[in-house]
Amino acid sequence: MEGKEDFIKLADRMDLLPPYLFGRLNGIKQEKRRQGIDVIDLAMGNPNDPTPGPVVDKLCAVVRDARNHRYSVAPGIHNLRREISRYYDRQYGVSLVPEKEVICTIGSKEGVSHLSLALLGPGDAVIVPVPAFPIHIYSAVIAGASVLPVPVQDDETLLRTVDTLCRDARPAPKALFLNYPHNPTTKTVSLSFFEEAVRLAKKHRFVIVNDFAYGRVTFDGYEAPSLLQVPGARDVAVEFGTLSKSYNMAGWRVGYCVGNGKIVEALGKIKGYYDYGLFQAIQIAAIVALRDCGDFIEEQVKIYEKRRDVLCDGLNALGWPVEKPKASMFVWARIPEPFRKMGSLAFSMRLIEEAEVVLSPGIGFGPEGEGYLRIALVENEQRIRQALRQLRRVTNGTADRTASASSF
Repeated sequence: MEGKEDFIKLADRMDLLPPYLFGRLNGIKQEKRRQGIDVIDLAMGNPNDPTPGPVVDKLCAVVRDARNHRYSVAPGIHNLRREISRYYDRQYGVSLVPEKEVICTIGSKEGVSHLSLALLGPGDAVIVPVPAFPIHIYSAVIAGASVLPVPVQDDETLLRTVDTLCRDARPAPKALFLNYPHNPTTKTVSLSFFEEAVRLAKKHRFVIVNDFAYGRVTFDGYEAPSLLQVPGARDVAVEFGTLSKSYNMAGWRVGYCVGNGKIVEALGKIKGYYDYGLFQAIQIAAIVALRDCGDFIEEQVKIYEKRRDVLCDGLNALGWPVEKPKASMFVWARIPEPFRKMGSLAFSMRLIEEAEVVLSPGIGFGPEGEGYLRIALVENEQRIRQALRQLRRVTNGTADRTASASSF
């Protein structure tokens, strides 16, 4: 306040956190919508499609039970943890002990954040492939650890770099954060990649954390392997999952961590100090999703695949070359050559102003993401075609002149 001394001093760690770029984009989007402008938002991986009906019906039924409005338990109710273990057995052939190797989280983002506090501290180092979803870097930063960035590239080169860092870096890395299928680049890996990662973890004595948020959103016959399918992986690793993407339950905040019992126990200890777990009615409804809604995932993936094809075919017709991803709900698109010098943030701002389409600038995922935009497959095909027509206002100079507006 004017005339008064500002004696409030924030923690030093706040100086290590840059402004959250996606919050800024969301603010611009909301302001335009307040002005009556129909902005098409393809920036955030926030599903627009409905949650499975049986899940909603179950929530409506159990929310009326007063017992479900009490505090729950931080690790999650037993029946949900048991259902997660059954899901892993059915889907991946991995047998988990619900009481020791499964814990529920308030979305995977919360889980990764709290696990970093349990695993890492000042003087520790973690390897993170980059560009990266911000929490994979900044959860470690908040915990006081240093981050060793390794560019996302071909599997052999990445693993060789990890091996070298473990031999030469001081302090030696304590953890490796993975995220496959990858956000934002959409890169995928085979089980052999995880097998080599586990071998390195045992050789160099570090922990592996895999964020498996997009594990069921796969296309063209590709099936994403679970890290825990590797024999012996649970000796050194945990994996995070979520119902946000596969079941269109992003706002429900249902996540989980599975794998090594000691790591799961440590996460539970941290959570015991920070939260009482998910609203119990949501946990009960989540059981229905995991148990009864497998067919829903298959249908939702078909929807994402059609959107992917419309978007990628349309961008290529505009003279904006992109490759079709094999997994995730994103397209990772290099900025068209005439606009690259602008940088991803300036170009994304131009698209908002001139095309009224919001895309995520690659710089929001770290310096290694510069030169790219991430495009989310969250709108229906009609809206994606409309976005392509509006993007043409900006990219028209790069397009094949034979591509007509009717192409979209």
